[in-house]
Amino acid sequence: MQIRFDNRVALVTGAAQGIGQAIARALHAYGARVVVADIDATRLDGFARENGFDPISLDVGDRASCHAAVDGVVARHGRLDILVHAAGGVRGQVGRPIETVSEQDWRVIFEANVDGAFWLAQAAAKPMREHGYGRIIPIASGAGLRPSLTGIQAYTAAKHALVGLTKQLSQDLGPLGITCNAVAPGFVRSNPATERQWESYGPEGQARLLTSIHTRRLGTPEDIAHAVLFLASEEAGWISGQILSVDGGRS
Repeated sequence: MQIRFDNRVALVTGAAQGIGQAIARALHAYGARVVVADIDATRLDGFARENGFDPISLDVGDRASCHAAVDGVVARHGRLDILVHAAGGVRGQVGRPIETVSEQDWRVIFEANVDGAFWLAQAAAKPMREHGYGRIIPIASGAGLRPSLTGIQAYTAAKHALVGLTKQLSQDLGPLGITCNAVAPGFVRSNPATERQWESYGPEGQARLLTSIHTRRLGTPEDIAHAVLFLASEEAGWISGQILSVDGGRS
């Protein structure tokens, strides 16, 4: 099997750090023209310059901005074939008692993880339909399949919602030649939030986590990117509506 993305155009959100950057690099290495997007414009621009990617400063929680981003990709490159929504995360929050969670705390996590995935898919559906081809790949989480190690209620709920959205989009868009599959990473030290989480466990907690993983190691951003490469490929054309756990066997 030889995966290639020559003449394909990809948009990767959450590309200012970690998993999003690894996905963008991998798609580019296999021939795709890559556009990267993130709310952190400073870090995104540096990454884009280093790799020759087009950058888009984007708040994925804003519907109009998501549609404008997709329209901009199509205007510049003539098409959009692959959409990877790696933006999201915990938005700087930590696990705490349920009674202390504010409405804004709850909503901001949904905006980044679920609203953005829907607005981007909504915008991408038209250009993908016009070419009879598309790959939509949200980055979910093991927290979308079970309670979250973060202890953040909104994050768990949002990732579960993203899993449901993936399955619904697969049904809705499949007849148009568009597949939709999510990748559910296990624990990956890929950004400041996951570093803080890892440190909070202490040596004993870290050892327990590693013992719970069949491969006895944490994942890397590249592990997640490799799964995305397959789901974005021609070879995965009859795979849709699936949630691929990439977690070393922990699930």
